[in-house]
Amino acid sequence: MLAAGRSVRLGGVNKLLTQLDGVAMITRVVRNLRNSANPIIVVTGHDQEQVMQALTGEAVSYVHNPDYTVGLSSSLHCGLAALPSDIDAVLVCLGDMPQVNATHIARLIASFDPAKGHEICVPFFRGQRGNPVLWAMRFVPEMMQVSGDVGARALLETHAGVVFPVQMADAGVLVDIDKPEDLAALPRSS
Repeated sequence: MLAAGRSVRLGGVNKLLTQLDGVAMITRVVRNLRNSANPIIVVTGHDQEQVMQALTGEAVSYVHNPDYTVGLSSSLHCGLAALPSDIDAVLVCLGDMPQVNATHIARLIASFDPAKGHEICVPFFRGQRGNPVLWAMRFVPEMMQVSGDVGARALLETHAGVVFPVQMADAGVLVDIDKPEDLAALPRSS
């Protein structure tokens, strides 16, 4: 779970700490994943202590990215370096996607089948690519080479032959919170 950014486009407010129905966004995202993906490794950076405090009591481990200002790729590297060696795949999640839920993750995991060439499972909704993406561990060395403020998106094109599009029933995999209008558009409980 990448949770190190500064929320610059949101005007300086750390979006991950924004309350959604009484819980911080980062807490909601972790809770949406906790029964589907394990272990959950949270990459912290900006507001590290506050992010960790928001996740008090959640079954997560942490790795701190001291170079979080360099961009997303530095957080990706920290998270990948912290992975246990006995896993088959890694799900790269963004901490600002509060509508990704256990159903989305279960569909990605169920679609993962390297024997059939389904080594990178990418969620889609109505023709649009979303997040999170499930990667076979064999791609980690290449993912460790990406740089700048991007994730491993370019590798999807490089390895198009093993990318498996997973159709989703709703747009939750497309909704990330970058700007104030994104946050305002999120549905809330009454």
